[in-house]
Amino acid sequence: MNKNNLADVIILARGGGSLEDLWPFNEEIVAQSIYDSKIPIISAVGHETDFSISDFVADLRAPTPSAAAELAVPDVYELNKKIISYQDRLRMALLKKVELMKLSFEKVMSSVVFREPLRKVNDNYLSLDNLLKRLEAGIKIKSEKEKNKYIELVTKLDALSPLKTLSRGYSITEKDGKIIKRKDELKKGDKIDLRFTDGRKSAIID
Repeated sequence: MNKNNLADVIILARGGGSLEDLWPFNEEIVAQSIYDSKIPIISAVGHETDFSISDFVADLRAPTPSAAAELAVPDVYELNKKIISYQDRLRMALLKKVELMKLSFEKVMSSVVFREPLRKVNDNYLSLDNLLKRLEAGIKIKSEKEKNKYIELVTKLDALSPLKTLSRGYSITEKDGKIIKRKDELKKGDKIDLRFTDGRKSAIID
């Protein structure tokens, strides 16, 4: 028999009977043979309420021999109806999938990115331009503040400069390159230098 043929099946059947009549189907050797069979076996031993070990090791159990025959030889008409039903379901599923893909495609193609591909670029360009202008304005303001601080510091330093003091009529007394701050640092005969705003003069303490 061809194992690829749907009709290749063994029906193990017996009509109803006593427990002794059905006992051979509980034998270990029978159960082992059923289990080892390469051909599918349908067990239909006894009446519907009867059970044997053969029922549990077979590939399928049928309540009666006639039911086993129906299982072994499927109704071609019913099989054809199932195949047509599966084909219809598959066709509907494919049509629905195609329709969903079509809707997704139309939605994507109608988006702004595809209708106006440069719009996003232009929007980003405008945003970048605004950021650059804000950055330039911030740098300019910061630069002005730092410049004003610099001028203020220079003004303060200039006001504290010894040369500024000289311009107000004061002079600086130096001896041996050192500034004299107290009179007891000088004695008679010391040579000193007097620094004015417009130059120097030498003198001797008398």
